[in-house]
Amino acid sequence: MTLPSMPLRLLIVDDHLPFLDAARRLFEGDGMTVVGVASTSADAVDRYRRVRPDVTLVDVNLGQESGLDLVGRLAEEARDRPHCLIMISTYPEQDLVDLVEASPAVGFLSKSDLSVAAVLDLVGRAGPAAGGSA
Repeated sequence: MTLPSMPLRLLIVDDHLPFLDAARRLFEGDGMTVVGVASTSADAVDRYRRVRPDVTLVDVNLGQESGLDLVGRLAEEARDRPHCLIMISTYPEQDLVDLVEASPAVGFLSKSDLSVAAVLDLVGRAGPAAGGSA
């Protein structure tokens, strides 16, 4: 995988505020630029439009909202430029694999496995259309 020459710009969407804070610290500590966080679908779409991130991490379950629905909305917003959508959750991947595969997300990461390396791996495997390498 070819690593980007500049830090990826990351948006994190999760309804659990302590997780958002911890994830921001994790990614910024490892050199990724977190351009925003959001806890609702409306906030996520608004922030996406304003900051145009390279990668967006979206929790599958956003309280009363569906992260899967949000990924569809963000994919529509991103159709004019490369963008990588990654689903995240505390639920095991095997419980969500069919839902994630049917979505425009490039993949899934368990919250316990979140790291810059894991995100870069998914971005790289996604290819140029999603902002990754060929």
